[in-house]
Amino acid sequence: MTDLLADLYPWTKSLHIVSVIAWMAGLFYLPRLYVYHVEKAGEIAGLPPLFEVMERRLLRAIMNPSMIATWVFGLALVFTPGIVDWSSVWPWTKGASVLAMTWFHHWLGLRRKDFMAGNNTLTGRQYRMMNEVPTILMLIIVFSVIFKF
Repeated sequence: MTDLLADLYPWTKSLHIVSVIAWMAGLFYLPRLYVYHVEKAGEIAGLPPLFEVMERRLLRAIMNPSMIATWVFGLALVFTPGIVDWSSVWPWTKGASVLAMTWFHHWLGLRRKDFMAGNNTLTGRQYRMMNEVPTILMLIIVFSVIFKF
C-alpha cells in the first residue's frame, strides 16, 4: 500500500491542492453571501429565497464535496512514506488549522439553517468579521507547510 501511495504522490498532491482551492473559495464566499443576505434581503420581495438557494447550492454542491476531497487526499498524503516529519511542529499546526477550518465550515452550515428557519441573529458586520477566519487559517497552513516550522 505504501508503494502505491508513493507512486501516486504527484496525483494525490495535485488533487489535494485543487480540492483545497475549491473549498477555500466556498469558505470565502459563503460568509459574504450571508452579509448580503442580512443587509439586502429585506429590501426586495423574493430576495431571501434566492439567497437561500445560492447558499444551499454553494454549501452542498461545492463546499461539502471539496472539503471531503481535501480530507481524503490530505490523509493519503499523511500516510505516504517520507512526506510528514512528525517530530516537526508544522504538521501539528497544519492539522489544528484544518480542524478549525472544518469546524468553521460546519458553523457556516448551521448559520444557513438559521437563515432557513428565520432565526439568524448575526449582523452583516459579524459575518464580515467571521469572513476573516478562513484567511487566517489559510495563512497558518501555507506558512507551516512551506517553511516547515
